[in-house]
Amino acid sequence: MPGKALIFCAPSGSGKTTIVKHLIRTNSDLGFSISASTRDKRGRTEQNGKDYYFLTPEEFKQKIDEKAFIEWEEVYEGNFYGTLKTEIERVWNEGKNVIFDVDVKGGLNLKKYFGDKALAVFVKVPSEEVLKERLHDRGTETPESLSRRLFKAKFEMSFQDQFDVVLVNEVLERSLAEAQQLYDDFKKS
Repeated sequence: MPGKALIFCAPSGSGKTTIVKHLIRTNSDLGFSISASTRDKRGRTEQNGKDYYFLTPEEFKQKIDEKAFIEWEEVYEGNFYGTLKTEIERVWNEGKNVIFDVDVKGGLNLKKYFGDKALAVFVKVPSEEVLKERLHDRGTETPESLSRRLFKAKFEMSFQDQFDVVLVNEVLERSLAEAQQLYDDFKKS
């Protein structure tokens, strides 16, 4: 039954995006909520309207003033992210449940907004060492950005108990199966 919200949150590098993309590929009744952001595109692969709605800071602030967001945050200094109300309408109008890949604060705000229509999943890795290794292996982090992400991850971990489910992403295949089972059970509820 469409009209539900599946929220995935995690510290950067925990594997939530991999899990979310898998669920979208394998469940035709799930539609991805594209977040708005003021950050620059990464490389040549990210596309406006597919990966994010890339907005200027001025456009983002205008949408805040227009109350166009369900939630928004300044996730990193000068980089704003938010969930547009029109995105949820778009997905639900397609007859699908909406799936989110958002930061922890945004996820908790979405959980509060959607109430019983939402399942909020916190994805984490088994240890800080594993997280550091995964972030390093991506090859996209400078020593400074790696340090910032690890510091933020420690802070985000303090919120895991506020989520409906904590999914430990140690073995990817197992985590994908667990995420699918969570969604199957959530659809029935």
